[in-house]
Parts: sequence; C-alpha cells; structure tokens
Amino acid sequence: MRRSESVSWVRASYLNFGLKELKNRAERAYESYRNCDICPWECRVDRFSLKKKGVCRSGVQPMVSSYNLHHGEEPPISGSRGSGTIFFTNCILRCVYCQNYPISQLGVGKVYTHRDLADMMLYLQRKGAHNINFVTPTHFVPSILKALVIAVERGFRLPLVYNTSGYERAETLKILDGIVDIYLPDIKYSSDLMAKKYSKAKDYVRYNREALKEMFRQVGPLRLNREGVAVRGLLIRHLVLPNDIAGSEESLRFIARELSPEVPISLMSQYFPAYRAKDIRELSRPILPEEYERVLELMERFGLRRGWIQEHFLL
Repeated sequence: MRRSESVSWVRASYLNFGLKELKNRAERAYESYRNCDICPWECRVDRFSLKKKGVCRSGVQPMVSSYNLHHGEEPPISGSRGSGTIFFTNCILRCVYCQNYPISQLGVGKVYTHRDLADMMLYLQRKGAHNINFVTPTHFVPSILKALVIAVERGFRLPLVYNTSGYERAETLKILDGIVDIYLPDIKYSSDLMAKKYSKAKDYVRYNREALKEMFRQVGPLRLNREGVAVRGLLIRHLVLPNDIAGSEESLRFIARELSPEVPISLMSQYFPAYRAKDIRELSRPILPEEYERVLELMERFGLRRGWIQEHFLL
C-alpha cells in the first residue's frame, strides 16, 4: 500500500474532548439500551431487564470472548507490536459461513463489568499495542463508551479501531464521531437477497452503504505514520465468496464512485465452508483462484490501487 500521508503520531481523537463530553455521550448512548435501537434491527427491547432479548441476545454488560495482542490483522493495524484486540461475544448477523461462529453464533464468552473492559484496554496499552481493536462492537457501543471514560480517567490514550460487519445504523455511528480513529468495516454483499439468504440481514445494502459514507465523512481514507501504522481513516474489507455470492463488482464500483478510489481495500481470500456452509451447495467449497483473480482485475478497473491482497491457497 502506498502512503498518502506520513505523520509520526496523531493523538487519539477522543483526547480532544474533555471528560465531560465523553461522559455525556456515554450516558446518552447508555440510555438507548432501555429501548434498544443501536443496530439496524431496532428491536426496542429493554436490555436492562433481560425479560426479552433482541437479535444480539445481549444485556447491558459487555460480553467478551478474548482479548490479546493480535499480529494477524492488516499490516497497518497490527504494526510491529500488535493490535490490542477485544473480541465481543454475539453478533447481529447470522452468517451461515462465519469462521468465528462459536463466538458470534454460539455465545462463547463471559460477561464483564465496564471497569473490567477498561482494565482490558489499559492492559493492552501496557503490553505495547498500537491501538485498541474492538471486534464485532456494534451491539455494545454504549458499553464501550462507558469503559472508555473509565480508561481515559486512568491514563488511556490509544487510538480506537471499530472492526465491524458493516451492518450499522448511521445514527449510532454519529455518536462515535470524534471518538473512533480507524474504521475497519466489511462490505459483504451488493444484493439484499444474498444478504438475507446467507446472513439473515434485512436491507443490508442500504444500511451498509449509509454506514460506509458516514465512516468516510468522519475519518477519510486511511493515513499511516512513518512506521506504516494506521493513525486515522477508513479501510474496507471484502471477502470473496464462491459463485460471486458477494456481488463484488457492484461493491467495488460503489467504493470507487461514491466514496473514493483512495479508500484502501483488504481483499480477503480465506473463505472456506465453516459452520453451516458445508451443507449449502453453492457455499460448500473454497473460492477458486480465478474467482479471486477476477476481483483483483475489478479493483484495477475501478482504480482501487490502495490496499492489501492475500495469496490464495486452494484448500
């Protein structure tokens, strides 16, 4: 990836706010748990009572499956010291091919307090992480903000990465404006029919594209420091699926024409038939080398020359 800008370090955006503003945002967001409309499902359940659970099957206390230094993300996210990755339990999607299905679909994880979550962030900072990388964070945005306040009061300063399926409400993302430095969303589908069939997501394309536009408005294309580590911006992931189920051409055209060719793409080739996919004919095989090569050619056609590709292994 070429660098559009080289800076030595940029302070985390939320440090430009006073604690009062951070606390106000956290409190306003936290109240939304009472009639939850955080994600596109807008279940309107009271997550404080847990008498009825929404699609995310979660309450108000964060659920985490693991936290550690992760060296396997894109190079500017992992850097030389690793990304401080916190994997949240549960998900608002039901992808039949999810490679992390024990966490996202089976609920493997543990309930923690907001102070516990702040402790994780501070621990990863002490371990030398370049950033804190919240994975599948959508349904816990208010809890993340609560924990951030506690962490900042105790000396936390790392940039935040919002690592998401891309199925988001733009209204929720606006709460994070000036708080998240790096957005790392997926663009999974260009067809609502495919999104509903394989991820049980309603109106995925509309919500996804509105979310990507909002993310781009907030942070622009990815910027790196002199060491090649991301300091701010948008990086979009796209997983190539068998039989063009992802509709890659339309998604890449959208990025190039409605966002910017300067937005880097992480083009992923690691699909394999995990979870329930092995029993679904059109998803029951890995992608073919020519399927991946075709999407690479599309990136070139649309002028999308920033990003990362993966060596393809036919499993």
